[in-house]
Order: sequence, then structure tokens, then C-alpha cells
Amino acid sequence: MKTNILKYISAAVLSVFLFSSCLDDLNSIPLDKNVLVGEEVYSTASGYRGVIAKCYASLIQTGQQGGDGGNGDVNGIDEGYSGYTRALFYLQEASTDEIALHAGSGHGTFAMLFMNWDSSTKVVSYPYYRLYMSISYCNEFLRECTEDKLRSRGVYDELKDEFESYRAEARFIRAYCYSMICDLYGSGPFIDETMVLSTIPHQKSREEIYNFVVSEAETVALELKAPGANQYGRVDRVAAWFLLARVYLNSEVWVGKKEYEKAYQYSKKVVLEGFYPLASDYRNIFLADNNTCTEIIWPLVQDATNAQSSAGTNFLIKALVNGPMNDYYKTGIGSRGWGNARVKTQLVDMFDLSDQTFDPLDTWGDKKKDKRAQFFTIEHTKETWVVGKEFQKDFANGYACIKWRNVTKDRKELAENGTVYSSIDYPMFRTADAYLMAAESILRGASGTKEEALNYVNEVRDRAYLSGNYGSAASGRIKTAELTLDFILDERARELHTELTRRTDLIRFNKYTKNYNWDWKGSDGAANNYIGKNVDDKYNLFPIPQDEFTVNPYLTQNPNYTK
Repeated sequence: MKTNILKYISAAVLSVFLFSSCLDDLNSIPLDKNVLVGEEVYSTASGYRGVIAKCYASLIQTGQQGGDGGNGDVNGIDEGYSGYTRALFYLQEASTDEIALHAGSGHGTFAMLFMNWDSSTKVVSYPYYRLYMSISYCNEFLRECTEDKLRSRGVYDELKDEFESYRAEARFIRAYCYSMICDLYGSGPFIDETMVLSTIPHQKSREEIYNFVVSEAETVALELKAPGANQYGRVDRVAAWFLLARVYLNSEVWVGKKEYEKAYQYSKKVVLEGFYPLASDYRNIFLADNNTCTEIIWPLVQDATNAQSSAGTNFLIKALVNGPMNDYYKTGIGSRGWGNARVKTQLVDMFDLSDQTFDPLDTWGDKKKDKRAQFFTIEHTKETWVVGKEFQKDFANGYACIKWRNVTKDRKELAENGTVYSSIDYPMFRTADAYLMAAESILRGASGTKEEALNYVNEVRDRAYLSGNYGSAASGRIKTAELTLDFILDERARELHTELTRRTDLIRFNKYTKNYNWDWKGSDGAANNYIGKNVDDKYNLFPIPQDEFTVNPYLTQNPNYTK
């Protein structure tokens, strides 16, 4: 149940344990040295459970007190901005054809819109620091969660049936974090639990980090709990299969290896053996009771009372809507929307014209063909620009995205006028993505047939249209001749928009810096410069943050960026 993992996440946050050895782990990472508790935390079994909960929570929470309590995990960064999924949104979504962001310019968010960032751009550094902080938590846990230490502290008998699973989970989280370092920055400092503390970490190449991720994920795929056997909010073997599928799918871009057969086999394994069938209704995946959704393989748990932050889905729902929209449909947060991120025309136009507009008499889009076309259009233009004017910080320039709603699947609010924080769990990995990865892998040369690939895609589209096995509405199925890699790329946008995959997808399809343009790409924001253009290929990687070079002499910057 959701409340079980929340209990441990809450305990982890309230205990304020930033560890001395953890802090020594990365001299180059500006962690906040708040309270050092050492042996006190590890003196009880509940302490160990709290630490592994903190490893999970570090990817969804922002600090030690919840909300924006002023006791953030990462020193020197606005607490709300420091949250991992929010930080990743800026890099993975706001730099693509999906989202135009017009707030937070002091953090460098306009550099994402115009694709002109450099090593001093603040938001470029936020995922970097958060990922390495999570890695250091996992390393700390792995050092302390050994049989010898459990016995010496008198907690072995209580944890003997669980501690190996905890270790596998920590290794999985660390492998995921390194996979994102590989994706976003290419290379970076490498630290694991075996390294001598207080040493400055050396940089590993992209291929070395890739190889580490693959090795760790392959190992923990055998050690994690069986599909569906773990507590809600914690990973099982399916998460490792999914991670491997994603890493292998991107291996040609990352390290020049075509591993599409492996990507196909692991994504197929998720689909056929994974215990996580597609949800009966696409819209239910993004609601406040999505902990009951069958499809989410790895959720990051949020709760309006017990797991608050200004990152995660709280950021998503508030950034993508504004207060007046609550007069037309129930956002679940009342009028608390910020209204600072709108949808670009390219994403809207991937849907049928008849599905694009919002009907105040059909606020859930029940009458739409494709239920994934969730946009708010009243008093909004589709265009993200105004002819003759520079880029406008105006939420009405561009449709709003209403995919995320802090209400339940029976379409009720959690409280009158909504709650201050979101209770939508963040779906890190979900099964529909595996269907699309399997189909793409086949089209890129894996051993499956094109008919099989077509079936994977059409299963996802059946669910989106509530047809076939999911209802009696008109079908959205495509034919074999329509199934191309370009169609897969667009289908991934329709299915996964705002779910932190878009930049990676565009790069894999060679359409990020070149061959495809979108609103404001490569622009300076001047009047009539809204038509996108090609940019330098260096932007396929983000630079290692400039501040790192003042404390770590072993680092080399990515090509064509200055230190």
C-alpha cells in the first residue's frame, strides 16, 4: 500500500540524516551538511528502512522537512528547483518540441527554450547535483548494510530476510542515476561504496559508465524481488528489465553499440512477464489515486500530507495550469496553479484536429477519439508566439496541458477547493513505454516481426482510444504501411509527453539538434524569431557544471563547452 512506503519516507525526511561518510563521498558535490548521526541511524532495523526510503525519496522529495521547509538536500539551490523530476523536466521537456517555459529565467530556463545553454547555466547543473547526491546516499547504505555490520549492531535477525533485497534496490537506484549521468552529461565522476572516503573522484568515460550501469542492472535483475512481490513504491525485477531495455535502446547513441536485440528482449519481457498490464484507461495513470493503477512499474510516491515537495507531480500540475482554469474543470489543486509552462504547437499537431480543443461540457475528453489529447484551449492561442513581438511571458500563448489532475478516477477532489500539494505518484517506469520500446527495437533490426511491432503499437493505441480490449469506441489502429520510425517517435510524444523522455527520444532519432525544428529552437527570443532552426551538435550533451572544475582537477569538459 502507498501508506507503508510513505511511513518510511516520512521517517527518513524527519530524521534529517545526511551522513558524514556520505558527505565525504563526493567532495565536488555541494551537499548541505546539516546533521550527522552515523551509528545512531543504524542502531535499529527501522533506521535501515529509513535510509533505503531516503534513497528513494531523494528522487522525489527536495529536503528534510517536506514542502519547501528551508532545509533542502542540496545546498546553494532553491529547494523547489533542486527536486530531481522538476530539474529533469527543464532539460528533458523544456528543451524540446513539447514545452515552452516562461518562468524561472534567473535559473537559466530560457536557455532551454532557445537551446543556447553553457556550462554556467544554472538549471543544467540541478539534475547533476541531485543525481550524485542520490548516488552518494546509495553508496552510504551499501557500506553500512552488510551482514557483518548488521550482526555487530544486533539487527541482523530482524533484517536477515530483507537486507539483500534492500541492497539490490540501492544498487538499482544507483544504476538508474548513473544511466541518467550517461544520458545527460555523457561522462562524470565515478564513486561507489568501495572507494576510500575523502578522495576526489576521477572521471569515467561515457562507455565506462554505460558498462557499469549494464553490469549492475543485469546483476540486480536476478536479486530483486519477483514481479509484483515488493512493497508499493519499491522496485522489483521488472524495473531492472525496464532499465536495461531503455539503456540498450540508447546504446548506439551513447556508446556506438547497436544493442536493439537486447532492448527488444528486455522490453518484451516487461510486457509478457512483468505483472504490470496496461491500465484500462490512459487518464487514470496521472491521477491522485494512481497507486491503484496496474501499469506503473516504478512510482515515486507523493502525498498531499505526508510527502510534500514543490517538485515531482506538484510541480508538473501547477506549472502546466493556472488558477482560472479551475473554474472550468477540477484541477485538484484549486486555483493554486502557477501557469508558467505551455505546450508547443508541434505536440498539439500530433493529434487529430478534432481532438485538440477543450470542451467545457466534456472536461475529461470522453468524446475525444484519442484520450491522450488533454489540452486546455479556452482563451489560449495554439501558437506560442505573437507575430511582430518578441517571446511573450504569457501563459495564454500556447495551449495548456491538463494530463495531470490531482483528483481520483471517480473524478472527485481530495478536498474541497483542492489540496495545497499533489497526491499523484510520479510514474518513473510504466508498461506502455515498454510496448513502444519493443516496437522501435524491431524496426531498428531486432528479431521480432513487423507484425509483432504493429501489435505492440496498436495495443497502446487501443487503450488510448478505448477500443479493442479497452472499450467499444472507434478504433485508432494503424496499418503496417503506416508503421515507421517517424510514426514511433510521434507516438512516443502522444503517449509520454511531459514524462521526461522527449530529449532522449529526439536524440536517438537524430532530430534534436538537426533535421527537425520547433517553436523558438535556436532563437534569441526577438520579434518574429519563433521559427526554429538547427543548432550546434554539442547540445546533444549538457556540459558538466562549471563550478565542478574549481574543486575537481580530474574532470574534462564535454566538447565545445568551456570550463
